[in-house]
Amino acid sequence: MSKELMWLTLTVALTGVLWIPYILDRIKVRGLMGAMANPSRTDTPQSPWAQRLYFAHTNAVDNLVIFAPLVLILDNLGHSTMSTQIACAVYFWARLAHAVVYALGIPVARTLAFAVGFAAQAVLVLAVFGKL
Repeated sequence: MSKELMWLTLTVALTGVLWIPYILDRIKVRGLMGAMANPSRTDTPQSPWAQRLYFAHTNAVDNLVIFAPLVLILDNLGHSTMSTQIACAVYFWARLAHAVVYALGIPVARTLAFAVGFAAQAVLVLAVFGKL
């Protein structure tokens, strides 16, 4: 397995577990049956950190749709360089940082983490087009 595919796998796994803390908060706030009920406008709001983590998870899913195909295209092309490996690692750590600082409510750090992840994706796009 290439290093890019390893980082993609780790990113998918991270994205796949980001929902767990905010669902646990939902159970804590609304009770087990309330958490399993259909959403309602009258539901007790979740903790602010859990609401932010929900949005971080949604953002991670949105960006995985961009990151994953880029990695898979590069793998299909047989294109793996130090730049693509670093970009994939940076993307993973940026997404982890984004989720943590978003949940903690640190707005500037959240935006910076997002921007770093975006830059890593840009590096992968350049690599796909043979510019790196």
